[in-house]
Amino acid sequence: MSMSAVRRILVTGATGNVGRRVTAGLVAAGAYEVRALTRCPETAALPPVVEVRRGDLSDAAGLAAASEGVDAVFLMWPFHSAEPADAVVAAIGRHADRVVFLSSGSVQDGVEPAAQSTPVGRWHRAVERRIEESVPAWTHLRPSAFAANTRWWAGQVRAGDAVRGAFGALPTLLLHEADIADVAVRALTEGGHAGAAYALTGPEVLTQAQQVRIIGEVLGRPLRWEELSRDAARRQLLADDGFPDTFVDPLLDGYAQMMTAPRPTVTGTVEAVTGAPARTYREWVAEHAADFV
Repeated sequence: MSMSAVRRILVTGATGNVGRRVTAGLVAAGAYEVRALTRCPETAALPPVVEVRRGDLSDAAGLAAASEGVDAVFLMWPFHSAEPADAVVAAIGRHADRVVFLSSGSVQDGVEPAAQSTPVGRWHRAVERRIEESVPAWTHLRPSAFAANTRWWAGQVRAGDAVRGAFGALPTLLLHEADIADVAVRALTEGGHAGAAYALTGPEVLTQAQQVRIIGEVLGRPLRWEELSRDAARRQLLADDGFPDTFVDPLLDGYAQMMTAPRPTVTGTVEAVTGAPARTYREWVAEHAADFV
């Protein structure tokens, strides 16, 4: 599909960290009709020009209705399995010729879904495969860890000067959600991205302990990391009502594997696609400092 043929774009997860920015970027481009899928249109607070539809990816009827007449879809994946993939991809594939899928940096290139080394990689690669089989033009975005995930520590930061968790020496490439959205908007509105699987990373390798120190520096506080055993960290996460219980073990398993894996490598993909360097974690914290106070 040529980009001249793309007129209406559906954004799923349109009120989330990435989806909201994708929606805003498409509206700013000004050349497209933007449709947003959200569970709560009443509180979506999206730009007035956006056509807001009620539903989510587990709502087959709502998804089918929202997909009618669209040319391209930004697809995020809220499930902790690939089980819904057949129904979801079939619903959007009946209408859209282009899908930009927010996958995972856990996916190993060239490895079959069942042979992926982590559960997150297995289910995201399975969804990727289903999209590849069903949609003429697809682009996979494989982001490193989201900077927004560090909001998990906000309660601890408010309560004191120590952030407790396992694997404080874990090196990660935190990625600003705005960079993911900027790449997604390019892939949705430009040619040249079909068939690409983009490894997106932040611009620097930081351990979890270093991330906590940066939060402290931005807030002007002496924050420190306090190491917990895996079992203690597991109990802490399970007790957190805001953290999905089904993701606790996959997360900690992934962290344990990452500790023994080669040090992560910065990619220049964000800049190559958007023309601007990836934003730093310090920039993200400065923008979101109010979340920690």
